[in-house]
Amino acid sequence: MKALKYMALGLLTVAGLNSCSSDYLETESRETLSATAAAEAAGHNPDAFLNGMWSHFVDMYNSQHDAFNYMATMLACDLMSEDIALGAAHHFQWDYQMDNRMATYRRVNVAWGTFYTAISKANEVIELYPGTELNNEQKALLGQAKAVRGMSYYYLIQIFRNPINADGSLKLSDSDKGLPIMMTATEVPDAEQRTKLKGANTIKAVLDQADSDLSEAVKLLEESGYERPSKNNIDASVANGLLARFCLLTQQWERAEIAAKKAYKGYPLMDKAGLHDGFYDLKNEEWMWGFDHSTETSTVYASFFSHISNLCPGYAGLGYSPKLIDARLYSQIPDDDYRKGLFNGPDGDKTQKTAAAQLPYANVKFGDDGNWTMDYMYMRAAEMYLIEAEALVRQGKNTEAATALKPLMAKRQPSWNKTSVTLADVLLQRRIELWGEGFAFFDLKRNNKGIDRTYSGNNHLAGELNQLKVEAQDVRWTYQIPQTEMQENDQLTSADQNP
Repeated sequence: MKALKYMALGLLTVAGLNSCSSDYLETESRETLSATAAAEAAGHNPDAFLNGMWSHFVDMYNSQHDAFNYMATMLACDLMSEDIALGAAHHFQWDYQMDNRMATYRRVNVAWGTFYTAISKANEVIELYPGTELNNEQKALLGQAKAVRGMSYYYLIQIFRNPINADGSLKLSDSDKGLPIMMTATEVPDAEQRTKLKGANTIKAVLDQADSDLSEAVKLLEESGYERPSKNNIDASVANGLLARFCLLTQQWERAEIAAKKAYKGYPLMDKAGLHDGFYDLKNEEWMWGFDHSTETSTVYASFFSHISNLCPGYAGLGYSPKLIDARLYSQIPDDDYRKGLFNGPDGDKTQKTAAAQLPYANVKFGDDGNWTMDYMYMRAAEMYLIEAEALVRQGKNTEAATALKPLMAKRQPSWNKTSVTLADVLLQRRIELWGEGFAFFDLKRNNKGIDRTYSGNNHLAGELNQLKVEAQDVRWTYQIPQTEMQENDQLTSADQNP
């Protein structure tokens, strides 16, 4: 059975889009516009050049129902943690078993293609503006492109490499293999140098590029005073949020604190009613960035809500693969915390509308709008409060961290009155608050932690393939580089592949 899985996924890789080939690492040529004309057109209508980028994040890969690019990658990573338990095995089961990382597998191709295509699209925009004399519209466009490119490197280096040492410190050694860095001719005029950058580089080089891109994005978007037409787009607040995430990974605690505070400014935290609204409406006042789905963009069964929502008539809601909260994590949520109501208890809830949503520990956090146009949420203010609190704890400012966390907790558990918090306190709040939103894997990896689904009373699927105990630094935490990329990118050698 397992051999059939490998063969099927390998054939899909060959027959499908070359999302991991070197073609994805090239910017497409603009056949109808000169650089000058394109730059002028973009300055007048930045959204025309950005819509393709936002659409790419929600596209399907090769018509596969578990391959809807960005949110599929986030869900696959989440399922490699211990916070989500499957109610049955179906799509994403191999991610859950931490057995979907090999070079010929579809999941690897989707993750690689998602972010390197985003980099390619960002480079198309960046290439338009080689100079420094930019108007505000051009700064806004360039800033968003830099934000997407920096974010993409941030995710790629965590999924395809392990930037954390066994002692928990960040790997910055020149000897640690990184990933290809794709730059434009306007940024790196020397063609030979650009070609060399398509090799493995180092982890430090990739992180440095992400830092440069995200920092420049913040600068440009702040300077431009950009007011975005919708939350599909990236403004200065979102760019600061992406920078804050990056600074957590790279252990730049003061920078993370500052960026997070700038990011959440002006965003009210949702109340109890908002917390239980189904997490599918971009209009939610706490949401900072996402994708506003319509009937034209909806991918129905091949969508995040199809797989995460037990209330939606998709793969989860129809019972093929219900998504549950880990029993041990659920037990750590206080009874008076409003977020406990986003999940059933051990007895289930027979009042819910689907059999999947009635199960013990079933999540009812993600809802259903009835027409498959549920919006995707990429960032919200609560995360920024948690980043600020963690950054303060890491600086030894435990009392200040409690103060920073208080506004969020007042909206989640009004009885919460801690005057000092530990790192464990903050990380637990992250697990509760951000459950199912694509953070569990990245938090485990950057904190050098493993998983243990083998504890007594666990609610994970039975069998040794699901009841895992995986230590930090295990090879299963890191995807291999796609085989087609290894074959077609002559700057990569077999020594650059992950074990």
